[in-house]
Amino acid sequence: MAATYTAINQPPSMALPGLGRALVVAGKLGQQAAEDIFRKAQIGRTSFIAELTGSGAVSAFDLAHTMSTAFAAPLLDLDAIDAQRLPKGLLDNKICLTYRIVVLSKRGNRLIVATADPSDQEAAEKIKFYTQMGVDWVIAEYDKLSKLVEVTTATAAEAMESIIGDDFEFDEAVDTAAAEDSNAGVSEVEDAPVVKFLQKMLIDAFNMRASDLHFEPFEHSYRVRFRIDGELREIASPPVAIKEKLAARIKVISKLDISEKRVPQDGKMKLKIGPDRVIDFRVSTLPTMFGEKIVIRILDPSSAKLGIEALGYEAVEKERLLAAIQRPYGMVLVTGPTGSGKTVSLYTCLNILNKPGVNIATAEDPAEITLPGVNQVSMNEKAGMTFSVALRAFLRQDPDIIMVGEIRDIETADIAIKAAQTGHLVLSTLHTNDAPSTLTRMRNMGIAPFNIASSVILITAQRLARRLCPVCKTPADIPRETLLEAGFKEEDVDGSWTPYRPVGCSMCTNGYKGRVGIYQVMPISEEIQRIVLRDGSALEIAAQAESEGVRNLRQSGLYKVKLGMTSLEEVLGCTNV
Repeated sequence: MAATYTAINQPPSMALPGLGRALVVAGKLGQQAAEDIFRKAQIGRTSFIAELTGSGAVSAFDLAHTMSTAFAAPLLDLDAIDAQRLPKGLLDNKICLTYRIVVLSKRGNRLIVATADPSDQEAAEKIKFYTQMGVDWVIAEYDKLSKLVEVTTATAAEAMESIIGDDFEFDEAVDTAAAEDSNAGVSEVEDAPVVKFLQKMLIDAFNMRASDLHFEPFEHSYRVRFRIDGELREIASPPVAIKEKLAARIKVISKLDISEKRVPQDGKMKLKIGPDRVIDFRVSTLPTMFGEKIVIRILDPSSAKLGIEALGYEAVEKERLLAAIQRPYGMVLVTGPTGSGKTVSLYTCLNILNKPGVNIATAEDPAEITLPGVNQVSMNEKAGMTFSVALRAFLRQDPDIIMVGEIRDIETADIAIKAAQTGHLVLSTLHTNDAPSTLTRMRNMGIAPFNIASSVILITAQRLARRLCPVCKTPADIPRETLLEAGFKEEDVDGSWTPYRPVGCSMCTNGYKGRVGIYQVMPISEEIQRIVLRDGSALEIAAQAESEGVRNLRQSGLYKVKLGMTSLEEVLGCTNV
């Protein structure tokens, strides 16, 4: 295979990995772009292929086809593979996780292995060393392959050994003063059953695609719940006596004060899986009547690199958003309740804008996902680092783009608007129900209508709806009157499409698997500016936006129902008319 590749052309740059050189030769990637991505991967300590697909420079589909041609290797669609029927035990799980490979079968003394990067000689040598067998590569799409790797390596004992081992980046240092104040501190931290229980919960949450874990103490019971696809599910009920030791363990690895149990605390910890996957956990403690409730939120940095296509924007909505963030100055706002995906949307925009020639600064509370090349500042009110203080400092450092985690008060809003009016692109969030009400909310905060009209260029309101499982979803018999009452128009209920309902199978959770975004993307037109200037209501703004072709959240959700992505009851539950 290497000979086949050499025959195509001489590699243009020995600095690039084989994958990059093949893409340059095939004309899928420019030499400079390939070197920039390679450099970015080295700085961020990620793999070249992860940075390549995450940046959107080459899609996973195009990459797989190019590699298949360049290396004369067969191409396989992993959607046709049943993970349960793949051979087990032929290769160590840690190698599969590290190099993102899956063993498909064994033929004589050779292994048939799925990969997205057939140029990875290190992976081939590792396989040969551990198995004493040859390797035949089969090319697969990187995103599908990564998911299959996670499924096939998720056996409890091996996952704990390979993931938690040397790659679990826990800082075990305990503050000496805190330990002295807490008589039980040392025993709580070192309790082996508690350590194993916490490790198992973190691994299970990751494998089940949970967004957060809730450890909840009550008077006579203790409950652990995972939020999966937006819905909380009870996972375990450990003995109530574990609550103090478990809280101490989590606080130690999150660098929190184990002796302080009277006030809330915030911290973070990190889990590294292979060379190209790091999962951050944000930890929040809350004193309750019967102990400390702890919520651990899973922050996957790869979610910010999925690309705007993966978020669920329709073509028109995507075009409006991309046009707005390419403007040299102005304010783009993302609104919605907690857990609606605002952070991922903002980081996706920042990832698109993040280039060597652009100075980007963010003020967050706290910074959730690390973006190499972006100057990220976490808020610390105790030390006097507030949003307004950070924004004033940003403006003295010649930024091109500023991201404010949330506009909470008039002072922050005032500085952000002035920045948007003086040549900076400002991205931020607000907690409002929809796009039109965002403008009236800003007015109620005390911002002058002129400043709103002259600075805000686009508002995106969003929700996350559970996505129907493609394996078990079934057609739903919904009366025509019900569809019309939900918001469909007469021309929509013509029988040309079929609504679906959830069923439930071994591949999903109660008929749903994953989530899809529902968006209202409203550019601020001249007519909407005039309504704002005359202090018009949210209803007037909504009517004008609709006349300009902007779907409200309900209409956007119903369109997802029409496409078969989600169910009618799910859309009715997460949107208002």
